[in-house]
Amino acid sequence: MNKAITEGLVLMPPPFSAGLNLWSREDGRPGQGSYAGQPNAAYVPADQDFAGCLELQKTATTQKLRCFQQIPMQPGLYLKVTARIKAVSGALPQVRIAGWAGSSSGTNVTTAAQQGPSVALTTYGQVVEVSAIIGSGNRQGVDMVWGLAPAYGHIGLDLTGANNGVVRIDDFTIEDVSAIFHSVQFDWVDVRDYGAIGNGVTDDRAAFDAADAAAAGKRVVVPPGSYFIGSNLTFENPVQFEGTLVMPDAVRLICTRNYNLDTYSAAFGGELPGFKKALQALFYFTDHVQLDLSGRRVEMTEPIDVAALAGLTDFAQRRQISNGQFSALAGAAWDTVTVTSVATYATAQPARLTAVANVANIPVGSRVSGTGVGREVYVTSKNVGAGTIELSQPLVGGGGTRTLTFTRFRYMFDFGGFTGLSKFEFSNLEFLCNGLASCINLAQSGDTFRLADCVVNKPRDKGITSTSRGCQDLIIDQCQFVSNEMNLKVEDRRTIVYNCNANDTKIRNNRAARFAHFGIAAGSGHIFLGNHFFGGDDEAVGVRRAGLVLTEINVKTFITGNYIDNSFIELTNEHDDQPDFSSEFSFGGLTVTGNIFTAARVAPWFRWLVVTPRGPGHFINGLTVSNNVFRVISTSVDRIEGVDTTHAALAYTSFRNVIFENNTFSNVSQPTSSPVMVEHTQNTAADTWVVDAGAYLPFASRARNVMSLVAEGPVTNAANAWQNVMPWVVTEQGPAGSLVNIRWTTPVKGKMQVTLRCDNPV
Repeated sequence: MNKAITEGLVLMPPPFSAGLNLWSREDGRPGQGSYAGQPNAAYVPADQDFAGCLELQKTATTQKLRCFQQIPMQPGLYLKVTARIKAVSGALPQVRIAGWAGSSSGTNVTTAAQQGPSVALTTYGQVVEVSAIIGSGNRQGVDMVWGLAPAYGHIGLDLTGANNGVVRIDDFTIEDVSAIFHSVQFDWVDVRDYGAIGNGVTDDRAAFDAADAAAAGKRVVVPPGSYFIGSNLTFENPVQFEGTLVMPDAVRLICTRNYNLDTYSAAFGGELPGFKKALQALFYFTDHVQLDLSGRRVEMTEPIDVAALAGLTDFAQRRQISNGQFSALAGAAWDTVTVTSVATYATAQPARLTAVANVANIPVGSRVSGTGVGREVYVTSKNVGAGTIELSQPLVGGGGTRTLTFTRFRYMFDFGGFTGLSKFEFSNLEFLCNGLASCINLAQSGDTFRLADCVVNKPRDKGITSTSRGCQDLIIDQCQFVSNEMNLKVEDRRTIVYNCNANDTKIRNNRAARFAHFGIAAGSGHIFLGNHFFGGDDEAVGVRRAGLVLTEINVKTFITGNYIDNSFIELTNEHDDQPDFSSEFSFGGLTVTGNIFTAARVAPWFRWLVVTPRGPGHFINGLTVSNNVFRVISTSVDRIEGVDTTHAALAYTSFRNVIFENNTFSNVSQPTSSPVMVEHTQNTAADTWVVDAGAYLPFASRARNVMSLVAEGPVTNAANAWQNVMPWVVTEQGPAGSLVNIRWTTPVKGKMQVTLRCDNPV
């Protein structure tokens, strides 16, 4: 770049032919003496080596020659001053480029180096070129470092050494050499120097490649302008965008040395287009596995179809987006699509709908609702020609033709176009759904999708949705979910934090406030650890809904160390197309331990653990509820657990391994325990003692086994004589099977500690 041209700076001093009155014998300051009429100076119009020159006799210790003209200086400007000189007669002097550095106020900048390197003249008649570079920066190759203070200089030379020598000096040359230092010392190259046009039409890809190749570790600068890039572009060096790029949607920009949102936002003129291009790049090179949003906010006007953006349908390498905020802006792009259609369901094909009317208009990923449809059932695929739809879960209402509703929600990030996606992560992000959009829709399949240290704020319908099997090993860690329905009554809410269809999710240390449900989990092998989810409202006596719904009958799941507040755990088989028990696992495989359960402003019939069998014959096999705290505030409830018999009751005669122990109950009218130890006092001698502990047994179940009988004090007959007799027990007595009979060979009375349980232990 030549500043003398581009910025109109006049850098060249006047030639000697213009008059010696333009040249100072001092510092070049106004009013100082010139060489005009001086006996030791003369203009020589013709010389065998110079077209016109100054002949000067050295008469002072330091013979100064300075132009009166002010040569401008600027930060970043580097000037090369050159003088050609030869000795004519007399003593041979030394010569150096010199100058007087002036500030904008006209004072001398004494910190500026005002003399260049000295060169000795050794031979008469030999032309010697003396030069020095003057510039603001203390950089290699700069002879006279002036810093940022000088605004101009009076440039010339000094003669030093012995006096009385005569020399001839050619006209001075001053060149702008800033471009050399900008390229080498400032560590950047400009794409325009390699042919970039920047008119938004001409393809500048080749020029960008050439600049990147020449940079060799230096920074590539894209100056102001609009640069069309027609094919994939990779920068192997750092790049700085002052101008913007125009690229087709399918064309990728890869910035390998400064891959972050700041770079891409600058490249594409805004956070949203920059983020989309950066996200696209994330799937295509391995230098970076993380896209850093640099703490920036991206405002989204529409859902991002990630698979379409990436141009991929399967991806299984770890990738992460972190450190920023996404905010949904109002617009029609977030509108939910709802289609009503008639379809036929047969239990022989439990994951399929046939003869689906209007199937072409039903979007894949739609939630299905209607008679016999459990919660969170979705369309995984469709065949328009065959008129069929595949479902994420079977229907529970039996076969037949029915009218169903298909609802396709809009998500800020929609991964539904991926047939497989694994190891994708969001971390340290806030999603401002603003009641306009749902947050994340998972891929059709894949594993270990992770959401960590994030805030999902006011999702319109869903926080995280799994429409198929992309939730395998789903991880949600240390996130906060804030409802868009905080002020609604519980029964009016419809938003859900997350659902899953596959196994082995890890849901840990999250907080969710006032959603319809915290989670609806099909599959098994889940871990719920350290979460706080609460679903109350401000009603005097409010309805409560399940915070956590488990729809697999044998869940092999831990629920540990959670704070379950004004909501409950529900066990159901609503995703079973044949819900009646038939030689299979039944409800169980669940450990509920070390949790805090609380409720306020609830009716006495509220329960924290509810089993909802959708068909007869089911029982509980493997349920441990231990070391929990149950507390009701300002009122009381009857008990902590119950069975919703809307569809069917439990088969209490089949209970296995049901443990309720070491729990704490506050404002719970009837504690629950199994095994339970009761004290039975028989005041009248009888051969049958009837022990009633049924109120303590879980789910109002049966007294199926007695673990121990311990007499407290003597067992006596009616005459108070001690009786050394051995009793036996008969379990499951009375109309509900909740009584135990202690049988004796003779009528006796006394006190007995009886430990019994509601199940068979094996």
